[in-house]
Amino acid sequence: MNLQTLKAKIKSGAIDTVLVVFPDVFGRLMGKRFTGRFFLDHVAQHGTHGCNYLLTVNLEMDPMDGFQIANWDKGFGDFEMRPDFSTLRLIPWQTATALVLCDYVHPDGSRVEEAPRSVLRRQVDALARQGLTCYAASELEFFLFNHTFHEAFKSGYRDLTPASDYRIDYQTMQPASEENLMRAVRNHMTAARVPIESSKGEWGRGQHEVNFIYDQALPMADMHVLFKQGLKEIVAEQGRAVTFMPKPFAAEVGSSCHIHVSLWKQGQNLFWDRKGKNGSKFFRHFLGGLMKYAPEFCLFFAPTINAYKRYQAASWAPTKMAWAYDNRTVGFRVVGSEKSFRIENRMPGADANPYLAFAATIAAGMAGVAESLDCGPVYEGNAYVDPKLASLPKTLRDAARLLDQSKLARRVFGDAVVDFYVHTARLEVQAFDDAVTDWERLRYFERI
Repeated sequence: MNLQTLKAKIKSGAIDTVLVVFPDVFGRLMGKRFTGRFFLDHVAQHGTHGCNYLLTVNLEMDPMDGFQIANWDKGFGDFEMRPDFSTLRLIPWQTATALVLCDYVHPDGSRVEEAPRSVLRRQVDALARQGLTCYAASELEFFLFNHTFHEAFKSGYRDLTPASDYRIDYQTMQPASEENLMRAVRNHMTAARVPIESSKGEWGRGQHEVNFIYDQALPMADMHVLFKQGLKEIVAEQGRAVTFMPKPFAAEVGSSCHIHVSLWKQGQNLFWDRKGKNGSKFFRHFLGGLMKYAPEFCLFFAPTINAYKRYQAASWAPTKMAWAYDNRTVGFRVVGSEKSFRIENRMPGADANPYLAFAATIAAGMAGVAESLDCGPVYEGNAYVDPKLASLPKTLRDAARLLDQSKLARRVFGDAVVDFYVHTARLEVQAFDDAVTDWERLRYFERI
């Protein structure tokens, strides 16, 4: 849908509300709902504004201290939300509603570099200057429950009933009981320009996976965040709840966000060597960059405390730095051939902010190209049990330290961006360190 189509639909009454949003550091869509007429008369041309504290709040919306970009001393002013009309679309699961995603910009019109969409734009622009295009696709997993979000909240998220009674990976019988819901999700998303390739039952009880049709990196990230919010809204209408926590239960598998990526130039997949019918030298360099720098960028793949509990042996999540062809024990799984030949980055969990995860994947890979790194020999065997392989960071604290010390991150993202996300992570670590958990009460209340 373009602006002219939107004008016609607002004039006819088919649309009366326009959501104007931007993705925050957690990948949540923040913004305002405008009446259609006001959007056309004012917002379409001039954008709108939002308090700049929106980049410095925690998940509870508490303004956090220690940020340079926005703070109490500066009075928490406004940043501009500038619509990107290439993202304009109908939202079919809401009544008479359209949505447009925005870039977050300073009063002088320059991009807020710390904003997730800006972080990815910087990497996409760097590729464009070399005539390159990154294509990407997300695979998102989530758990579905037979409770409303409010019921789950009131219960403290305890004793929740998953949507299936047993593991349903690739099964078609028990997931059929959810087909009214999943069919609505697939069709609504496709109508909202979030084209779904497939959905399936996943390994955990009540766990599902949705695959998107690939696109360029920025539109793919836009679709990813819209899907997450849209799915929550659709299931809520049916009295259900979902979670994208990477590890919601200790005894269950985690939820991933596998990222498939390839680099293209003039209609050719640069990862594929047509003569050798295998991975190209460019591919080996790009993968070499991922092998070297992914641990330093792990904060962008695993941004929460909970994310690091997903990295467990024999859990389908990676724990070691290795690559292989079609091997699900490694961090980088190489699949496809010719035009479909690509790298699957298995490090991100379902909590990953796609703008940051895509940006980190591009930056690490292109550093490998610039440095002519090689990815080394293909790994054979079970990477989970190989003590010779380097491990991923164990905690969010470790990941923040690695990003803080990364010379590459500071060069490709900028000091302000690195400092911003390191500080965000450390605040989350501090909040967790200060918390008293159920585990502590169960362990110590009587027996200590």
